[in-house]
Amino acid sequence: MDTVCLKKNNEKPNLKVSESKKIRGTAVLMKKNVLDFNDMKASLLDRIHEFLGKGVSMQLISATHPEPAANRLVLRGKLGKIAYLDKWITTITSLTAGDTAFSASIDWDESMGVPGALMITNHHHSQFYLKTITLDDVPGHGRVHFVCNSWVYPAHRYKYNRIFFSNKAYLPSQTPELLLSYREEELSNLRGSGSGELMEWDRVYDYDYYNDLGSPDKGPEYARQVLGGSKEYPYPRRGRTGRKPTKTDRNSESRLFLLSLDIYVPRDERFGHVKFSDFLAYALKSLVQILLPELRSLCDKTINEFDTFEDVLDLYEGGIKLPNGPTLKKLRDRVPWELLKELLRSDGERFLKFPMPDVIKVDKSAWRTDEEFAREMLAGVNPVNITRLQEFPPTSKLDLKVYGNQNSSIRKEQIEKNMNGLSVEEAIRSNRLFILDHHDALMTYLRRINTTTTKTYATRTFLLLQEDGTLKPLAIELSLPHPQGEHHGAVSKVFTPVAYGIEASVWQLAKAYAAVNDSGYHQLISHWLNTHAVIEPFIIATNRQLSVLHPIHKLLQPHFRDTMNINALARQILINADGVLEKTVFPAQYAMEMSAVIYKNWVFTEQALPADLLKRGMAISDPSSPHGLRLQIEDYPFAVDGLEIWSAIENWVTEYCSVYYATDNVVRSDIELQKWWEELRNEGHGDKKAEPWWPEMHTRAELIQSCTIIIWVASALHAAVNFGQWPYAGYLLNRPTISRRFMPEPGTAEYAELETNPDVAFLKTITSQLQTLLGVSLIEVLSRHATDEIYLGQRDTPEWTSDGEALAAFGRFGEKLIEIEKRITERNRDERLKNRVGPIKMPYTLLYPSTSDYSREGGLTGKGIPNSISI
Repeated sequence: MDTVCLKKNNEKPNLKVSESKKIRGTAVLMKKNVLDFNDMKASLLDRIHEFLGKGVSMQLISATHPEPAANRLVLRGKLGKIAYLDKWITTITSLTAGDTAFSASIDWDESMGVPGALMITNHHHSQFYLKTITLDDVPGHGRVHFVCNSWVYPAHRYKYNRIFFSNKAYLPSQTPELLLSYREEELSNLRGSGSGELMEWDRVYDYDYYNDLGSPDKGPEYARQVLGGSKEYPYPRRGRTGRKPTKTDRNSESRLFLLSLDIYVPRDERFGHVKFSDFLAYALKSLVQILLPELRSLCDKTINEFDTFEDVLDLYEGGIKLPNGPTLKKLRDRVPWELLKELLRSDGERFLKFPMPDVIKVDKSAWRTDEEFAREMLAGVNPVNITRLQEFPPTSKLDLKVYGNQNSSIRKEQIEKNMNGLSVEEAIRSNRLFILDHHDALMTYLRRINTTTTKTYATRTFLLLQEDGTLKPLAIELSLPHPQGEHHGAVSKVFTPVAYGIEASVWQLAKAYAAVNDSGYHQLISHWLNTHAVIEPFIIATNRQLSVLHPIHKLLQPHFRDTMNINALARQILINADGVLEKTVFPAQYAMEMSAVIYKNWVFTEQALPADLLKRGMAISDPSSPHGLRLQIEDYPFAVDGLEIWSAIENWVTEYCSVYYATDNVVRSDIELQKWWEELRNEGHGDKKAEPWWPEMHTRAELIQSCTIIIWVASALHAAVNFGQWPYAGYLLNRPTISRRFMPEPGTAEYAELETNPDVAFLKTITSQLQTLLGVSLIEVLSRHATDEIYLGQRDTPEWTSDGEALAAFGRFGEKLIEIEKRITERNRDERLKNRVGPIKMPYTLLYPSTSDYSREGGLTGKGIPNSISI
């Protein structure tokens, strides 16, 4: 680390005149833009300001030489002479938004020493995005690099100076003394005052409850519970906006106009212009793809219904096929605008039609097989809920006094006939019985949910592990609250597989009800709550308590990119009252409230993949096995690939933290780290602050474990439950999200229809046409990688730190991930591993890192682990 030696006051001053020279500096920035275009009005006004002598100035701040001590109680690094960016007026920038390099000539003499920070002042009319500043040939030190990545607004927007630090990491105790006050003031600026509405130029990170989902001023049907701050509805905190409360309910925050995308998040957390253009292009394409079938359905005999499976397939087939080849590639390469590029994709997608989901690309009916139904619990879009069955029949954990007997009603004789000669006892003893159990999670809300247009069940799905490593569905239990009251327990029916006749159609419907449960739980819990929502408090706490100089800030920052922005957009248009999620997922207006109740069971340390697998009984501890675990299903693609990714992240974090924390005592004495962890527990996840499972953050092991979990959740876990949405659920018959009527009873017209026309009965039971179109349009957008995606093992700049040991460790991390890519490809080619491809002939690639991919193509690839929850 750099050390700072200050001269004692009684030493004689050196009267020798310091030698002065010019240092050349280069600033790389992007001017204010509107989508893919530079804002020409702003650019003109900036040039006028420049002409009037109001330019962009820069002052170096010394890390080794202090400001004169007169009237100063705090030691601060010496400020250099003011220098301005050159040739702003004469530098020609294109219409297209992009980087521009400006130079500056900076006076330097020996009294400045080594610059450790710099001050940027924007006297222009408009903001700009400052990416990097590089100083060449600083005498005695060489090249000094500053990674800025920040929007700099005109100076009058701030009550403080904009300070940027060089790319060397320092623990608080090792920071050059002359930079300490700058470090502390910058954190104070980011914390803000805690009051007032926040504006776009504010850089404040603060906490709030989820009190902005409802619109009570529109009527009681649009009011929603405040989530967070209560025992009944605990929740992770979100970023504060400071908007005024509603008139009807002072505890609810007022909302913006529905289609407004201008919801406050700190400006540096917003999408870049490439990502935002991609996002709008995806939304525009999806809107057209919704409108065309809906307009056609107005002339149909059954409005808002699919009449046949062929009607559903017609969403994907036909359309305008854009030329796929060198002609279109040349056109896209020459088009500078990201929005238009996305509309002219050259990867085979058809214009005005939804892309063909992988689940039906090879075989249009394989999704209906029992083998594929079961396989997707291990290698689908929600492979994180299946558990090993350790008691039979399974029991409920719901309060007996409130909900009565909720234990399973299943009997051995109902399933043993289909267990390949095994008894239930033998199967449990040999770890071969498994269950997908959504009963307890849904039963507490099921009566209320079924008062809406939804008509559904709480489900338990029983499965047998066969000799070839595949799972075989044995039974599905459908349960409803007792009609005389919840305290009377559940009313349940058990359905078993049948291949032919009306019973086969009944079995297909039973699988659909199980899929509806799993789809809703996936979107609300596995995806939204357990990745998006739980990570946001870590982002806020990191920016409030860990300086950009802090090594843990540098470690975690890439894994927070765009998350606050996508979460804010979700609150605005997806998870809000009457939003897309309520319209397309079965819990409807109870969705978010239900997720708050399930958050009560969230445990931070159980988000570690090994701990999760042990908790679900999907693995047992075994020191002789790779990663210290032995999987109970050897061919469990999510777990097999995931453990390799987990191990690579853990090794990287261990190596990185070891560079800065030689002992446990260094962890305990790191004041920023301790404040970060304290605030994260007490504020960010404040409803769980009293839980005993929180790591104390007293040891290197606890630091490594916590950072590994954060990175795993933000990168690999999110990738596993997000980017498979289109491949598996883009064909909504495979993963319906709503059921609209109950299982037909013998003797009814619905049962007769199921017997004579089972496909029509199936379509009438699950999601309607408009709901399907809204649902698949949403997941098409969510499943796309942006063209500026940065994958695990990549960074946005190779000079993110100047610490050689850290850079070397990161290089090894990337190499390890590329090795994992090769092994995943090999496993997908191994025909003995039947769960990796399955009847639909789609290899499992959701945890393929794509570290080796620098193409920046993006799209519906079905693979790749982005660094962060960015969509």
